[in-house]
Amino acid sequence: MSTPATLEKGFGTKRSAVSVRGWALAVLSFQTLGIIYSDIGTSPLYVLNGIWAPSGPVPSKEDVIGGLSAIIWSLTILPLCKYVLVCLRFGTSEGEGGTYALFQGLFPPKHSDLDDDRTLTGDSLKTESTASKLSPKLWWPLLVVSLFGTSLTLADGVFTPAVSVTSAVGGIAVAKQSVANDVTPISIAFLVALFLIQSRGTSFLAYFFAPITFIWLLLLAITGIVNITHFPGIWRAFDPSRAVLLFVRTGNYDLLAGVLLAITGCEALFANLGQFNMASIQISFTFFVYPSLVLAYLGQGARLITDGDAVISNIFYNTIPGPDKGGLFWVMYVFAILATLIASQAMITATFSLIQQLINMRNLPAFRMKYTSEKIQGQVYIPIINWALMIVIIIVVAVFKSSTALTNAYGFAVATVMITTTVLVALQFKYVKGISAWYGLLFFLFFGFFDGLFWGAALRKIPHGAWVPLMIGLILLSSIMFWTWAKRLEDKFDGSTRENLRHIILCRDEDVIDEKASTASEEQTVFESSGKRVVIADDVPHDNIPRFILTRQYSHASDACNGLQRAMIKKPLARIPTCAIFHKLTTGRGVPHSFATFLRQWPALPRIVIFLSVSVLNVPRLPASERYSVTRVRSIEGFYGVTYALGFRDDFDVQVTEIIDRICDIEARAHPEDAVSRSQEIRSVAESYTHIVPYYMVSSRNKPGGKIRWVQNWVRRLLVEEVYQRISTMFPETANWLGSTDEIIHVGVNAVI
Repeated sequence: MSTPATLEKGFGTKRSAVSVRGWALAVLSFQTLGIIYSDIGTSPLYVLNGIWAPSGPVPSKEDVIGGLSAIIWSLTILPLCKYVLVCLRFGTSEGEGGTYALFQGLFPPKHSDLDDDRTLTGDSLKTESTASKLSPKLWWPLLVVSLFGTSLTLADGVFTPAVSVTSAVGGIAVAKQSVANDVTPISIAFLVALFLIQSRGTSFLAYFFAPITFIWLLLLAITGIVNITHFPGIWRAFDPSRAVLLFVRTGNYDLLAGVLLAITGCEALFANLGQFNMASIQISFTFFVYPSLVLAYLGQGARLITDGDAVISNIFYNTIPGPDKGGLFWVMYVFAILATLIASQAMITATFSLIQQLINMRNLPAFRMKYTSEKIQGQVYIPIINWALMIVIIIVVAVFKSSTALTNAYGFAVATVMITTTVLVALQFKYVKGISAWYGLLFFLFFGFFDGLFWGAALRKIPHGAWVPLMIGLILLSSIMFWTWAKRLEDKFDGSTRENLRHIILCRDEDVIDEKASTASEEQTVFESSGKRVVIADDVPHDNIPRFILTRQYSHASDACNGLQRAMIKKPLARIPTCAIFHKLTTGRGVPHSFATFLRQWPALPRIVIFLSVSVLNVPRLPASERYSVTRVRSIEGFYGVTYALGFRDDFDVQVTEIIDRICDIEARAHPEDAVSRSQEIRSVAESYTHIVPYYMVSSRNKPGGKIRWVQNWVRRLLVEEVYQRISTMFPETANWLGSTDEIIHVGVNAVI
């Protein structure tokens, strides 16, 4: 067996979390500023006006201090304590974050065994169990919870750019009221430009944006310090009792929906974990982002107390120090627009990361992905998602028209995702980390209390626009759940029809078959190839067998046989001098159903038969010498199992000559006496090769029953045969794998699922 050195080192099919230290960690921490924090970092643009409306009365001094106290402690309890200090420790072993990553931790995905993928004659029906300690009955409920959180995070990726960019551009109306009506088209123009540069990749954007965000946050901190000097008493906002007294005194629960706007970017800290790592996010947020935001809010509050009516119409822009509409105003305006574009980037990047997870776990169709980093696999660009997101965001901006209307709809998705994250992390304490369940319960009760407060406030905004992100989230959830359900049915069919190669074809040197008997029955014709007779054998002692064999046994086996396992039916095969490469779409032992279907449709056996599995490793690129691992089937001449390993930035490009070279090496070691002649024969045959890929024609399995069951069967058939079949045809799993269609045969497989 030929095994690449990289595989021997134990990379397997998993990738690992980003691990850097020293200067590299400092650089990565700086990069996080350009991707993660611009969402939460641009909140000072609209938070205070989200609590106190621009057209409303000026709040009292105590109300302002209470509101600032609520903001400060919300930033402390949720982004800092919950996400940065706790949740970042619960990413997957591959370094992914987000609600779906938490689900993967509770129900770890099955990672394929590379040796098993090349095992063609072993027990292909061996089942694998996951490492989950939770009851399998909780799989679907927790999957729905995690996917709902993921769907709402994706919905938040629509509203974050819409709110932040519109709020920043709206500052021009402060300086020049005549262009107030142009805020929407200007905002759309900026957003379109942002989406046009996404293909350059996360790493490029991070280096470009990080310095801008750094300056923006630094400006927030400096202006905050200057503004605090107008009313130093604003430091009393660090007293949490001031926040409690605000709600007791006013009885206005809706104020909390405005406070929620200050923490809307906190979920991006966790969702972007796959783009960076835990240490880099902890360092940048704790020591730079958090202090800058606190100082900015304190400064705005101090000016609101002292200047009141003069600043209430647009608290952010009207509290910029210096002369009215002076140089600093325009500097802040330019950096506000740039920072809000980067805020949009934070959620766009998180969206790509989440979509990548869903595609890898087969919860979404195989959209084309472009890896954009030589170091980090989590940095991807997905064209179809990029353009779809751009269209939806433009529609939202055009419909809502103003930042005030958008903020009413903003926040609900984040509040719901925060609760989802709390529930899943609480379960992970015991079932993943092995920590006492009491700690998980304490985590849930403490942080769940604050999450629940914010969620209740956001829920009251549903009639005022929050129904839009809820609707988007439900549509996404329905789509993801549908694809997950249908793909699992197809994969279950694929796994159940995997076969031991010796159960499909047999090579029997010892058989002596009467020539007259052979010609009398077309089912028992045999042929000679390399001294071996090759036939199809249907004596499979179980039900999980290819459909065409099962049908032939039923039609020819007599009642006296008392079971299919006693039936022996043979079909002739002609051995042809060519090479066939059968692609295995799912992992596992045995040969795919497409092989048996191919023999039924084209009753000929190629001289060289290769079963190819693909394994993407956690390195950006692999040298050609380490990409192929080959196993020879000893019992059947000319059959080989091959693992094609590639880095996550390598293009899928199967070099058949490389595989043939390894096959020749294996045969030379197995048959040294005639190594030269065998090598010449194999190379001559392999000059003509064909890739054979299964094409599943799925049909819904009908279940017997009355009228209600008939309706269920009709709906199921519509979903499976019309919707799923069409989408899977549009986005085939092999779309990015193979090149010229002249070298591909698609074998149609009827799959009843």
